Amino acid sequence: MEAFDYHTQDRAPVLEALERFKGRRVVPFDVPGHKRGRGNAELVDFLGEKCLSVDVNSMKMLDNLCHPVSVIREAEELAARAFGAAHAFFMVGGTTSSVQAMILTAAKRGEKIILPRNVHRSVINAMILSGAVPVYVNPQMDRRLGIALGMRLADVERAIEENPDAKAVFVNNPTYYGICSNIRAIADLAHAHDMLLLADEAHGTHFYFHDHLPVSAMAAGADMASASMHKSGGSLTQSSLLLIGERVHAGYVHQIINLTQTTSASYLLMVSLDISRRNLAIRGRETIDKVIRHVEYARSEINAIGDYYAYAKELADGDAVFDFDVTKLSIFTRSLGLAGIEVYDLLRDEYDIQTEFGDMANLLAYVSIGDRPKDIERLVSALAEIRRNYKKPPKNMLEVEYISPKVVCGPQEAFYAEKEALPIADTAGRVAGEFVMCYPPGIPILAPGELVTADILDYIRYAKKKGCSLTGPEDMEIRRLNVMKETEA
Repeated sequence: MEAFDYHTQDRAPVLEALERFKGRRVVPFDVPGHKRGRGNAELVDFLGEKCLSVDVNSMKMLDNLCHPVSVIREAEELAARAFGAAHAFFMVGGTTSSVQAMILTAAKRGEKIILPRNVHRSVINAMILSGAVPVYVNPQMDRRLGIALGMRLADVERAIEENPDAKAVFVNNPTYYGICSNIRAIADLAHAHDMLLLADEAHGTHFYFHDHLPVSAMAAGADMASASMHKSGGSLTQSSLLLIGERVHAGYVHQIINLTQTTSASYLLMVSLDISRRNLAIRGRETIDKVIRHVEYARSEINAIGDYYAYAKELADGDAVFDFDVTKLSIFTRSLGLAGIEVYDLLRDEYDIQTEFGDMANLLAYVSIGDRPKDIERLVSALAEIRRNYKKPPKNMLEVEYISPKVVCGPQEAFYAEKEALPIADTAGRVAGEFVMCYPPGIPILAPGELVTADILDYIRYAKKKGCSLTGPEDMEIRRLNVMKETEA
């Protein structure tokens, strides 16, 4: 058998194996039951024969994600080299599964992880599964923009000194809005205290392929990082990478992944990871150059409209905003008298433009390798029209600020505790047994184990009024909330 050259980034082993498989015209007496589409003509009409012909089961010639020994292993090795990692795992459960694998690897029941509170819900979900205990570093707040920033190095150092038994420090690189903490210094600090550095790079895949962007987690010395290839990397939705460094045992991580990842991995997702890694490795700088130019142009045009503020590196202060991802088109909207979610709804309903999300004061338009100049022009024009037609005095708008959580107990304890469902207005002073969050971005307003306060209830009411998509509670109408039952003295 020919030796495989892991330095050759123009190879795509999973793609090559699927092409060889198609040429053999194998008769399927295995799953999936649609049998290359022949059993589901409507699905073929919708997705196409090419797609269905490679929606196949694991077999010797195609390898197996649960125990890769050939083409998947080769593809993962290529990804590791492309991203500067010791090992890379293909993940088919989204970056949620990558984040969960990091947390489950780093900390067992009762062990601590130091992290910012503005993490994605997948982090806290993983703590519910593992029993790990969060030690929150409250991020700084930009009071004008109403967004949480990164973690200050001094705050991380204080948390480490107060919790020397913590197993890991967790960093967003970047946040949803493009804010980056000083991840290199935080990694050095964590390692000096024998802790792992974990990074959620759901929105930072492109950092690895352009030197005018913030430093990538693996280059900064992170031990594990989740890279959401389907966001800025061009792969299919739900495909992701988990990257690990030399300090983490790959075999143990693989066992952790196999606790929750499917045994029927989609080859459509895996081949999209393989092809997208190749594209980024070969043409990443060129394509990301275009994204940067698109966003810089859009930012300039939007700021010229008036009232909007598309922010960028001018926010950097060398600490809580150590760096900024200039590919993020984050736009402050409150000066129009409109919440970001209101502009989000207007763009979708009136202009057929779907942006990533809107919150109480900001809008995020996600620009990536698939966007065109005419798409940018359409967005800018629509924003100008919205200002002209819908602007109003910015009164009676909630002053958005970071609400520091009051953690009463760990998320696992609260989630599995005896609970009672109360009208949400009657829950002040009780301990939440479930999440409440706006999705997207999926950062919890309230997480299991946290005290429900009047400020949090005000925020939830205002978010509902403005049209945010609130998720989390069992009650889909968000009228009732599960809280921990109070024990009698």
